[in-house]
Amino acid sequence: MEPLNHLESFVQSAEGGSFSEAARRLGLTPAAVSKNVARLEARLGLRLFQRSTRSLTLTEGGERFLAQIGGALATLREAVAGIDTDDGQPSGTLKVSMGQAFGREHVLPLMGGFLARYPAIVPDWHFDNQQVDLVGEGFDAAIGGGIELPAGLVARELARIHVVAVASPAYMQGRKPPGHPSDLAALDTLMRRSSPTGRVRSWTLRRVRGAGGGEGESEVSVELPRPRAIFNDPEAIAHAALMGLGVAMLPMPFVERGLRSGELLRLLPDWYQDAGAVWLYYPSKKLLPPKTRVFIDFVLERFREERFAQRMQVA
Repeated sequence: MEPLNHLESFVQSAEGGSFSEAARRLGLTPAAVSKNVARLEARLGLRLFQRSTRSLTLTEGGERFLAQIGGALATLREAVAGIDTDDGQPSGTLKVSMGQAFGREHVLPLMGGFLARYPAIVPDWHFDNQQVDLVGEGFDAAIGGGIELPAGLVARELARIHVVAVASPAYMQGRKPPGHPSDLAALDTLMRRSSPTGRVRSWTLRRVRGAGGGEGESEVSVELPRPRAIFNDPEAIAHAALMGLGVAMLPMPFVERGLRSGELLRLLPDWYQDAGAVWLYYPSKKLLPPKTRVFIDFVLERFREERFAQRMQVA
């Protein structure tokens, strides 16, 4: 029997009309789909498609072969999907990638409720700040920001993340709170070095919409003297701020707990940075295993109930 991925590549190419569309559905590259189809043709000794630079059409033999395997392949799909269920419940190992601090603070607390609802699923969660090849490394899903979205990958936005200026009450004691971003130059600053580039990230703040009566600057780049300390990890910067070492600009996921508890103070409440969005990534919706589907639904449900998106924004 031919490998299932060869047959799937053929059927999806026939239904989608191109190797690119088949790749999007299957979470592969067009080159991989084309190679699978070519291997199938070589094994059968039959040309299945007429190829041109603009179109992909079934040959007569290809149409006959598609009709012969269509029903059988659907049955195989159902059988494979059934492997991921245990007595009607989703089961299996769920491999998910997520950022270290974000995962510990905002995703790991969901595990108890998730396992109570789906006891046959075994989480295999990878806490790593490096981007992963979701399909190539066999991940069922990933949570993070800025992942390149290749064909076959779906992204659902969890929240837009704002970056705010914070300091500990101990550090601010006896100091005048800044009224404008330029006032930060008079304070000790905790800066972040970009791991990919090695550069120290500058601070550019945006005014909250409607603040200041709509007058004045809407965006300000802050010229800072020599920083008090430089780190390449936002979690380390958050700890340094809690220790009272200076002022930091940090994403809300790293400081929300400290702001709620009073361990950190929000400075410049009319100003923030936009750090982009945090996303939930997973392979194409087609043929999504039950364990992955219920994880996606559970995360979206819980983040919505906890008003995560609203808590991560200040504007």
